[in-house]
Amino acid sequence: MQTRDLQLLDIRPEIASIKISDTMSKEERFQNLTLRPIIKLQNDLFVAIFRNYITKHKNVFYELTLDKRLHYIDNALHKDIKFRNALKGIIIGLFTMEEYMLYIENSSALNKRMINMTIQRLQSNIQLFEKPEVTLKV
Repeated sequence: MQTRDLQLLDIRPEIASIKISDTMSKEERFQNLTLRPIIKLQNDLFVAIFRNYITKHKNVFYELTLDKRLHYIDNALHKDIKFRNALKGIIIGLFTMEEYMLYIENSSALNKRMINMTIQRLQSNIQLFEKPEVTLKV
């Protein structure tokens, strides 16, 4: 295995709750062994990116109810193709060469899993997306 691949695997967090079985589909195995650790690793970056997304879209997010905020996150990742592709690139960029070869075999199904997991990750961090308080200097 090449140095890059080893380094990528080394920086991923371990997720103790991951269970692997012989009855899992290839996609589920890929989700648990590759996508979950990468998305967890990238959590802080995803939060920062989504905060920027809110700002670039005129802070409308802050005026919404909790349910509508959750829907806003879902909608942003399903409807905004550029945004979705940027997030997918952040994840795919941390694949090893072997993982990338597995990914391209079934990218459509894996993209759906990737986006749904990212939506869940952002929604579970909803409390981090409160409107920043403006402080006045006196």
